[in-house]
Amino acid sequence: MFAQIITLATWLLLPVSVIVIVDDWFLRPGRRLAAMPGAAVDPAPLRLAYAIFPLLVVAGAIRLFRSERLDFSLVLVIVSVVGGVIWALDAWWLRGRRAAAASLKGHNPSAVPEPGVVDYARSMVPVVVVVLLLRSFLFEPFRIPTDSMMPTLQAGDFILVNKYHYGLRLPVVNKLMLPINSPERGDVMVFRYPPDPAINYIKRVVGLPGDRIKVIGDLIYVNDVPLVQAEPTRFSDGCYENMRLTAVQTGAHSHQTLSCLTPRVLPGAMLPSCNRRIDRGYVCDEEIPVSPASGILDANDYGEVTVPAGNYMVIGDNRDNSSDSRVWGFVPEANLVGSARRIWFNFDLARSPWVTWGRIGKRIE
Repeated sequence: MFAQIITLATWLLLPVSVIVIVDDWFLRPGRRLAAMPGAAVDPAPLRLAYAIFPLLVVAGAIRLFRSERLDFSLVLVIVSVVGGVIWALDAWWLRGRRAAAASLKGHNPSAVPEPGVVDYARSMVPVVVVVLLLRSFLFEPFRIPTDSMMPTLQAGDFILVNKYHYGLRLPVVNKLMLPINSPERGDVMVFRYPPDPAINYIKRVVGLPGDRIKVIGDLIYVNDVPLVQAEPTRFSDGCYENMRLTAVQTGAHSHQTLSCLTPRVLPGAMLPSCNRRIDRGYVCDEEIPVSPASGILDANDYGEVTVPAGNYMVIGDNRDNSSDSRVWGFVPEANLVGSARRIWFNFDLARSPWVTWGRIGKRIE
């Protein structure tokens, strides 16, 4: 129900915004001038529009915060352009017209208040431009929506992504302007999802251009050499049960992975022990032993592929619950967004109504 209300409010935001901007900027000053020295009274429909406008803005912000597809940089560009046009056009033309109209009626021009929309534009545009520049060229925050990078990242983690590490790119179009570094094996990388570039994904880089990659028994081989990993222990948190927790060295990065050696796709089940409001939990059942010699292969084994030039192969740390290059292919260089560095906040309503303080500030390996 809450989601439907937010969606409806977001659809109403655009027409109400147009009504408020046009009235406050063009029509309201005339009503105020005509009513002087008294106070002007707005018509009832406009009073309603002004009353609900802040609520609609809040609803739009919530929708923006929750959306995986909406490009926040595009929103900032639109706000900057619209606000800048309002600010410039008012200074160049409309402010003088308001002053002339006030003088013609024998009033001091300063007695007619400046439209609120102009005041907001003048105050907000510099701030929005600074935020846009910081997000586009330095650091951008992202929210982790899924478990595909467990245990490194959890759903509800808010991370900082270094935007300049892989080169400076134009906002919105993501066009590379200045190359700086290339992704390295083991990097936790944010990129535009190749099948749908409107969505940002995050995975770990396992294959660089020219590498030959294969996966056997949840162990990744790079050019026929397996990644170094320790003996696994068992991991259970109520939602994932009896999973293999393995310390792995991928390039210069030491991290952990979750996996299950089973010839069957990891089954989902409703687990009473799961303390999260998620569709299903996962139980690792290894009763059928994986044995390549006898033809029993792990469900997520992946035959050898060569990473094409200008592309990267990425895989989630949650090996059996990740949609990654094994499903939809490689990540082109043009889709790179940045390198994930730290968790700056954690808040997941599906897990708890409280902040998970222990995850704040953790470096992402």
